[in-house]
Amino acid sequence: MSWLDKILPSRIRANKENKGSVPDGLWHKCPNCDAVIYRAEYEKNLNVCPKCNHHGRISARKRADIVLDVENRVEVLNNIMPVDMLNFKDNEKYKDKLASTQKRTGEKDAMLVYKGSINKIPVVTCFFEYSFFGGSMGSVVGEKFTSAVKICIEENRPLICFSASGGARMQESLFSLFQMAKTSAALNNLSNAKLPYISMLTDPTMGGVSASLAMLGDINIAEPNALIGFAGPRVIEQTVGEKLPKGFQKSEFLQDHGSIDFILDRNSQKDKLAQIISSLMSKHESEKVS
Repeated sequence: MSWLDKILPSRIRANKENKGSVPDGLWHKCPNCDAVIYRAEYEKNLNVCPKCNHHGRISARKRADIVLDVENRVEVLNNIMPVDMLNFKDNEKYKDKLASTQKRTGEKDAMLVYKGSINKIPVVTCFFEYSFFGGSMGSVVGEKFTSAVKICIEENRPLICFSASGGARMQESLFSLFQMAKTSAALNNLSNAKLPYISMLTDPTMGGVSASLAMLGDINIAEPNALIGFAGPRVIEQTVGEKLPKGFQKSEFLQDHGSIDFILDRNSQKDKLAQIISSLMSKHESEKVS
């Protein structure tokens, strides 16, 4: 007790002690417009700022909840585990960092795969988990993605992938880079089966992921203001020695320059994706008949 508390009358001291404090995490400050938003309202709006429409990052499981129907939704390929094949060690051993990241996130690696439906249309969906090694693509991500493609071909389903990744996982070296070719080859098989692949690019989609599976969609869609590219803007500026245009590598810039097909708000994604895959699958079925 401070000297001030000692001389305060007991009634005032009691009122001071009973004064409620603001719980941590009650408010969210938008990184784009600095608006302070009640967190419950922010999360109810799918982590989208109601003031400026800034799309915050969300977990893979929350994305699945947003897009997929609750009925008949099942996670698949969740028994594939990462292995430290190179005994990689940086500041800490890769296997130790894997264990601590798995404990912190509750996930086994940086991708979740679901069989389910969107507005009752059967689909296979892949979701990158950015909180797991920055959504980086290692051997598990590559294996899960190619296995998801196989399920699509076997069961005649379209594939949708939500990317959120910093690129290839450096701790797996060339094994990580191999996944770029592996996933691209798998998508070629999906194309030969004439099944649609829709790529949803979210913030951020960079490096080896953007240079392979993320930009190979029959339709490439991005969320607003998402950072999409190979090298980061600071690296490019240092390399070329020039200032980049405003908004360079943002989804709006890429749409204006023809690198993506269109931009889609998070609140509209489920219905719009259902409309697209319904149209593409109808075309696929008619081609099979003819």
